[in-house]
Amino acid sequence: MEIVVVDQGETPVALPAGLADRVVRLGENRGFTGGTNAGIAGISCELVATINDDLLIEPGWTAALVAALEREPRAAAAQGVNLVLEPPGRPERTDGWGLGWNRAFQAVQLGHGKPPPSLAEPVREVFGVSATAALYRREALAAVAFPGGQVFDERLGSYYEDADLASRLRAAGWIALSVPAARARHAGSATSGADRARARARWASLYGNRYLVLARLLGTGFWPRLPLLAMRDLKDLARAVFQGDRSLVEGIFAGWTRALRLLPAFARRGRSSAPDLVYTSVDTKIVAR
Repeated sequence: MEIVVVDQGETPVALPAGLADRVVRLGENRGFTGGTNAGIAGISCELVATINDDLLIEPGWTAALVAALEREPRAAAAQGVNLVLEPPGRPERTDGWGLGWNRAFQAVQLGHGKPPPSLAEPVREVFGVSATAALYRREALAAVAFPGGQVFDERLGSYYEDADLASRLRAAGWIALSVPAARARHAGSATSGADRARARARWASLYGNRYLVLARLLGTGFWPRLPLLAMRDLKDLARAVFQGDRSLVEGIFAGWTRALRLLPAFARRGRSSAPDLVYTSVDTKIVAR
């Protein structure tokens, strides 16, 4: 096992001796996509794990995911159950155990806010995995990488980048797994922060990147669904105006502007590249159909 730490701070972070086998210092924040791509570059291991710095993996996490991938050669990636990191004594809540799509064409964390499944529950197939904490098969990543070796599309920065990767892996014939026996605890947004400027940037990425990823995923099927996407955003915008949430209002408009600017580079002709896309708003097994 090789441990790689990516430091995107403008000034180097002091790391304890022995924490990592290799440290990649970028000197600037290139977002989740740029930082993760920099960490993956140069790795020759058969399996590659991505782990956010606001998350703690529990003992047995790696072994459970490795075993799941070894049993299913069609699987490009696997993730465990990410729990919400909370003070001791509170009931456990799930942050997510896989990625799916709801009927409003929003990428969702399956199981979010609900009690976690039993450790003994079987491995299940999901549309994709959250790169917050996941194990990928290097062969699969190489098969869908962009020219130059980019695994995650760096134009997306942060948010929807793992849904985009999941879509490209699906299009290439791979599947993804959720492994209840693997557990991690996620603080959530510990790095991005909560001030207004950062909140606005977060909303801009969320609302803008969704259009870009779906344009690539759905092909010509994207355009008939565009009114549905816009209607969902308008509902959120109306609620934000009513509640006086200025950062969300500004973020939605910024996201639309971002989508319009980048959409020509993501839109493509042809049918959906993931015909097994299943829409879900409940906890169900997500399989090809």
